[in-house]
Amino acid sequence: MSAAHRPDALGAPTLSDRLAAAARDGRIERAAAAVAVLALALWVGGLVALGACAAPLVFGLVPAPWSGDAMGAVFRRFDSIAITCAVVVLASDALRTVIAPRGRRPSPAERARGLFAVVAALAAIYTGVQISPKIVALHAEGAVRGFGEAGMALERLHRVAETLGKIEVSFGLVLLVLEVLTLRARKDGA
Repeated sequence: MSAAHRPDALGAPTLSDRLAAAARDGRIERAAAAVAVLALALWVGGLVALGACAAPLVFGLVPAPWSGDAMGAVFRRFDSIAITCAVVVLASDALRTVIAPRGRRPSPAERARGLFAVVAALAAIYTGVQISPKIVALHAEGAVRGFGEAGMALERLHRVAETLGKIEVSFGLVLLVLEVLTLRARKDGA
């Protein structure tokens, strides 16, 4: 047994133990990044499909109140998907942070990845928990965007929802790039 592979007198890990742990952590990091990318693709893609494609068509072709009822139901259902994806992205980022080598300072891109994940997740959660239920309630009460006091409140909430959706999409796209850019270099055997 070479000196590099023998445990020391205190039982500290050997070089081969450290290499095996680093390889394992590299596999975990890549898996966590892949899961985050899949969650981001579902989340961002869903927002683009619903917000930029479906909603304008439905509101343009289907008269009120049916258009609001339909899209309200669709967005409420999607809110749970977006929130779930946000939690998955946050958990993946946390796992990548935990398995980072000890004593190594996070790079600016890694810090940005964490910040973007938190902001996008907060936007998704706030939309799903606060904004969408209020929009659905106003539609259920018969509010029509821009008409009367309830319609003006509905208009304001729609603008907030659109802004938060744009934040989620923008930050989500940046996160997709950061997930890849912040992967540590793969070593042979990792």
